[in-house]
Amino acid sequence: MPAFVTRQCSGDACRLRFPVAADSRLGDRCPHCGADTIVDVAYDSHDARDTGAESTAGGQLEVLLDNVRSLRNVGSMFRTADGAGVAHMHLCGFTPTPAHPQMAKTALGAEASVPWTLHRDGAAAAAWLQASGRRLWALEGGPRSRALGREDAEAAAAGSPVVLVLGHEVSGVDPRILERCERVLRLPMVGIKGSLNVSVAFGIAVYWLRFGLR
Repeated sequence: MPAFVTRQCSGDACRLRFPVAADSRLGDRCPHCGADTIVDVAYDSHDARDTGAESTAGGQLEVLLDNVRSLRNVGSMFRTADGAGVAHMHLCGFTPTPAHPQMAKTALGAEASVPWTLHRDGAAAAAWLQASGRRLWALEGGPRSRALGREDAEAAAAGSPVVLVLGHEVSGVDPRILERCERVLRLPMVGIKGSLNVSVAFGIAVYWLRFGLR
């Protein structure tokens, strides 16, 4: 049995077209105008799992989130981290952890697949990670930052593990952590806004550093 069907409203003035689970009665009537609907097509959805990705990915990548306040953002980051093969998530300050009962709403199970550690002091965690031989790279603006490029993907694929650092949605990365980062990277922004949502920026940067050389 197919997982989904596309239904279309029978009302001439509406004609809304929308998907619904094949075994659901919720689509019998149009959610917009209330008219009867008809099934147009049945289909299965497919994931984008890439079993050969790991052999052609870049070097080991870890992440440090310092005082990222939004539960939804952090949950989304866990889902992205799972997809990109991030080795470890270091959650610092008041960044919510998978222990929060609402995390699963956005992480969708990825919170159980990605190893994580809670650090109350993000600056101390950064110092420990640096002392252990990891390279700290911040995703941040400011005078030190430069646009993320191919050379960063090349550098991430060679040498010791990289820890990508992201900070608070408004105030950014803690200066004590930022001063330990050997690279400060930003995403090019050509519109009226100076930054993207932190979870969106995280996804772009993580996938570029992991798979930019494929």
